Amino acid sequence: MQRYHPRSALVIVDLQNDFADPTGSLAVHGGANLVPIINGEIAMARAAKAWGAELYPSVDAEAAADAPRVRKGSHGEDGYSGFTMRDPTTGETSPTELEGLLRNAGVEFVVVCGLATDYCVKATALDAVRLGFETAVLLDAIRPVDLAEGDGERAIEEMTAAGVHSWSSRMR
Repeated sequence: MQRYHPRSALVIVDLQNDFADPTGSLAVHGGANLVPIINGEIAMARAAKAWGAELYPSVDAEAAADAPRVRKGSHGEDGYSGFTMRDPTTGETSPTELEGLLRNAGVEFVVVCGLATDYCVKATALDAVRLGFETAVLLDAIRPVDLAEGDGERAIEEMTAAGVHSWSSRMR
């Protein structure tokens, strides 16, 4: 299967300074090393004219750089998944706008990469499957926190058991 096509989207999770930069407040070891791999994925998605590489029509191109951003956990919620947030006091969950963006664009297949394997990548991929999207995670474009040794491997096993495909950026 071709990775990027008009009904696919590349979802880059939490590749921000706090997680990717070694001096960030929640730095993930090796997070900055993902940037060249993910840049290659963005270029490949653009070459296949994938919706996920295009700007949402009302987004200010200069302000947003290259793609729509889904903010999660920006008001104190737990924001592990790109699809949902959870109120830390009540436990109530609410959706982000990601599912709507994808559905409105006719996306059926989601490719997930970013940080961190055992938290936000896992939660996003599991939610994507739960919501009915065919989902893959790019193994060489994710990194775990590994708070306990093996957390990253266990997260991959959990995603695989839920139906998430494991791919490499080297697969074309």
